[in-house]
Amino acid sequence: MIRLRGLSCIYLLFLASIRLVPLVNASSASDLDDQCPGYNAVNVQVTETDLTADLILAGEPCDIYGKDIQKLFLRVEYQTDSRIRVRITDAFQSRYEVPESVFPRPKPAGNPFSPTIKFRFATNPFAFSVLRVETNEVLFDTENYPLVFAPQYIRLKTTLPANANIYGLGEHTDSFRLPIDRHHTTTRTLWNRDSFGISPGTNLYGAHPIYFDHRTTGTHGVFMLNSNGMDIKLRKEDGDHASLEYNMIGGAVDLYFLAGPNPVDVARQYAIVAGMPAEIPYWSLGLHQCRFGYKDIDEVKGVIANYSAAGIPLETMWIDIDYMDDRLVFTTDPNKYPKNQIQKVVKQLHEDDQHFIMMVDPAVGTRSGQAGAYDRGTQLDVWVKGPDGKPHVGIVWPGATVFPDWFHPSANAFWAEEFKRFFDPKDGFDIDGVWIDMNEPASFCYPPCNLDPEAVVDIAEVMLTLDNIPPLENVESESESEELNLNRPPYAIQNALPRLSDRTVPVDAVHHNGLLEYDTHNLYGSMMSIATREAMLARKPGLRPFIITRSTFAGIGSKTGKWLGDNISNWDQYRFSIAGMLGFASIYQVPMVGSDVCGFYGNATESLCARWAMLGAFSPFYRNHNDIASIPQEFYRWPAVARAAKVAVAIRYRLLDYLYTAFHKAHLDGTPVVQPLFFAYPEDSATFGIEHQFLFGDGLMVSPALDESNEVEIYLPDDIYYEFTTRRILYGPGAKMWVRQVELDEIPLLIRGGTIIPMREESAMTTKELRKKDFELVVAPGSDWTAKGSLYLDDGVSLEQASTLEVSYAFDATELTVKAAGRYNVNGVKYSKISILGISERPLDVKIALASGKPIAVRRVDWDAQNEVVNVDVAISLSTSFTLQLEFAEADADGESAGGHAHDEL
Repeated sequence: MIRLRGLSCIYLLFLASIRLVPLVNASSASDLDDQCPGYNAVNVQVTETDLTADLILAGEPCDIYGKDIQKLFLRVEYQTDSRIRVRITDAFQSRYEVPESVFPRPKPAGNPFSPTIKFRFATNPFAFSVLRVETNEVLFDTENYPLVFAPQYIRLKTTLPANANIYGLGEHTDSFRLPIDRHHTTTRTLWNRDSFGISPGTNLYGAHPIYFDHRTTGTHGVFMLNSNGMDIKLRKEDGDHASLEYNMIGGAVDLYFLAGPNPVDVARQYAIVAGMPAEIPYWSLGLHQCRFGYKDIDEVKGVIANYSAAGIPLETMWIDIDYMDDRLVFTTDPNKYPKNQIQKVVKQLHEDDQHFIMMVDPAVGTRSGQAGAYDRGTQLDVWVKGPDGKPHVGIVWPGATVFPDWFHPSANAFWAEEFKRFFDPKDGFDIDGVWIDMNEPASFCYPPCNLDPEAVVDIAEVMLTLDNIPPLENVESESESEELNLNRPPYAIQNALPRLSDRTVPVDAVHHNGLLEYDTHNLYGSMMSIATREAMLARKPGLRPFIITRSTFAGIGSKTGKWLGDNISNWDQYRFSIAGMLGFASIYQVPMVGSDVCGFYGNATESLCARWAMLGAFSPFYRNHNDIASIPQEFYRWPAVARAAKVAVAIRYRLLDYLYTAFHKAHLDGTPVVQPLFFAYPEDSATFGIEHQFLFGDGLMVSPALDESNEVEIYLPDDIYYEFTTRRILYGPGAKMWVRQVELDEIPLLIRGGTIIPMREESAMTTKELRKKDFELVVAPGSDWTAKGSLYLDDGVSLEQASTLEVSYAFDATELTVKAAGRYNVNGVKYSKISILGISERPLDVKIALASGKPIAVRRVDWDAQNEVVNVDVAISLSTSFTLQLEFAEADADGESAGGHAHDEL
């Protein structure tokens, strides 16, 4: 704080030794809030790691968005060296907070520890800041911005640097680095909705109230654990600073400050809070194919056969709601998708070492006698209730529907039983994974939505009139619950639809435990994901479930993967898909993420689909999917796309174990699977705004074409790189460069110096076949002439592994050291080739030996003078530890390669 007032000066002296250092319309709302009295802190109590205080309203209430609460309670916890939790809530009345069952809270570390960030506060009026201990740099500061706290409105605002680099606050299709402008307020609204077309500037399917603030001095993260609807506003203020403001319509202030100090550190620290990403099955990294609109099971068979005939590896076939009987969940169309015919397809896929996934929606059709799931759920009384105590009936694909209440104690068991019945491996459909959709939850109904369960709905007519949004002034009478206006809260967040209840379960719906949909709406998709994971585990205990969801909340990466929703087949959304992937994979800790390759809605062109096939191969989740109203876009439909897909899949599959190792690392400590460039180059300000280049793992830079042109402008930081195909060394100038003549079946791909990449020597038609292929080890020395890498292998499917193999690689000037640990049976798979890049002269000799010193035979040594690569042909088991030594006539004094020179074109 610039100035401490009142008692805070006394506490400053006392607390320094114990680490806690004290101290209308959307555009005009902040100005009005700034005139509010805020709160004074009294009854301050401190321990070595905690601070508590009462916050008393400091003057006449503003009552801008409801009556200001007179007394609040503050608690500050130093939870670890790098994490502080700040919680503010009503001192007397219990307020809704995210249930522990949905988002388990991280436990504080034991004492002693040495915090790297500190909490500072002033008492009269109350304000607080968070600073770095080492430098006293202010990371978060609420001074001059009074706290406003009413029953349905919380305002908390912090100062930011004038040109702050803020990332996160999704789900969105805005730029990856959020814009901060003096003439325009960037508002990120978090209220999950069915958001066809994923328009920029609007709230989409997920709510992730976490942001990274990156500076040349370090990176920190701020996570607001609150599931209520909210706006988060970014803007430049008068003077030399910007601001970030939370406007939340309920809940409490529950902030987690993450110290960093580098971007990967923040990602790992957030993973500890949100939960480590789930381990995935190896096969899920293969190519997936789906379409909404396969007219019958014969068309599905044809798609599978056509991929095989085209020589494009298809790992997993998906089917959308087309298979359902009149789109009723847990049913099949007896004419177009007969049960026995689907079973035959699944059986054949499994015999061919391929996989199968079906879609499940949460909404259950209510027509008597047509959907047994509805009758069974009704007996258990597991449906979400309206304020009248009766099940809420909305409109989804089958017409009148009800929605499981995931807070009901029998709901998850009901869901698991339905999965057991329908997806029984012997008598039902032996799916390998499941796709859950429409779980915001989506409904095609505007309030008031009071259908009879037996109502017959013309869904085609509903869809034709879906965009006829009722005027706000003609809406239903406002319901109130204990003086809370749920349908029209005093502060209106910038939801893309006029009312919070539009096209979803109404906000005055009541869950079994008494919680309101108003508070828990953003949790519905994540709770369905949790229930679905439990159901899949019950079907096949011991196997890693593979689940892809649409709607998400913070922490869901520990349970499922995510696809980026119903995008459009155009170049803008092709580009959006990169920033969307980076947001989920590097910020929100949901690494299994990808877009609908080639776009969901609209007719993809041959060039767009070819480019997207290439780009999609470098997203963690790789699936071609599109809409019933669009032309078919399977990769074999166009010659150029087929060529691109073959190249893309071949590169991806060769790198699949490298990617799988990155996923395992993410599961262990939260290291992101894909990363923006600034994660690797945190001091290079030119990388801070780059969103179309990214790192695949931490060792490969991907720079896709961005439009119809065959020229790509890329930025190369000051570092050493190697072309992926030729292995030729490049020296990054810290400047933009052009890559010329990038064909449709090409994508600029560079290996970062300092990395060692294990890759399969060739691709395969299935991942099971791929796992039998030998490895090539690619050593790419950095500017210090060292490199490192790792490889993780297991059976690829089990939750608990009977045995694993972990291999570390280290290269130092002329010696490669390979250390293998673990008992996993590699079944004869070996290293067949070791390639060492950047070698500007032919070595006199290459020697390989076991750790004991016993020599290992070298089959062949070849030096590629043009590309400066030494290729060593070997036959060494993956489970073997060994060293490789390069011998030269005379070593460079610095141990560096003399090869390579700067380029302004690639």
